[in-house]
Amino acid sequence: MSVALFLVEDLPVGEVFTLGGVEGHHAATVQRLRVGEGLLLADGRGGTASAVVTAVGRGTLELRISSLAYDDACDPRLVVVQGIAKGDRGELAVQAMTEVGVDEIVPWAASRSVVQWRGERGGRAREKWVATAREAAKQSRRSWLPVVAGPPDESTGRVVDRIAGAAAGFVLHEEATVGLSTVELPASGEIVLVVGPEGGITPAEVAAFEAVGARTVRLGPAVLRTSTAGVAALAVLSARLGRW
Repeated sequence: MSVALFLVEDLPVGEVFTLGGVEGHHAATVQRLRVGEGLLLADGRGGTASAVVTAVGRGTLELRISSLAYDDACDPRLVVVQGIAKGDRGELAVQAMTEVGVDEIVPWAASRSVVQWRGERGGRAREKWVATAREAAKQSRRSWLPVVAGPPDESTGRVVDRIAGAAAGFVLHEEATVGLSTVELPASGEIVLVVGPEGGITPAEVAAFEAVGARTVRLGPAVLRTSTAGVAALAVLSARLGRW
């Protein structure tokens, strides 16, 4: 069984470290780690530290650091533009995409998004996505935390700009004739993948994305939900790029 991972702002610089705060409480009180057990610390930016518990306090752990490591950021970088969905479907998508290795998630207020993120509500909704990605990264033992882009009112125009600056852009669309498993992929840079909301992507949005170089692609004959389409597409790309 793999050891638990806890996120810290910065990795330890010496051989001893006190894990406190929310992560320390979770480790000592919720998971009840004991003296002699191992764990991982990660800074969310590729750095990790292997550690062993030497003492347990109230909501804190005293650790002995045994080794440090660093994982390079993946290249190409996988960015998913996720259409904002109603209910918890967006959070489900964020959780699963984090587990399979997404590098950045861009919330998209598509024309057919039932829910629109505006003002304080939008800020709170985005923070839920950030928290979901953080917990999923810990569960899946990721050394890199995925970025959740902001501000929360990411318009179609912003998505167009993002695709224009990417190495490749792909739009998941049920009427596409080309499979994501067959398109040419860049060796470096950003791959931007667009996933529509429950109501799908409008012809005007597709045209805007295609105008800056995006290609419409499909995964297969089935129409997937907005909460699962990005996950399936990331799995295809991860296999093709040698991540898996």
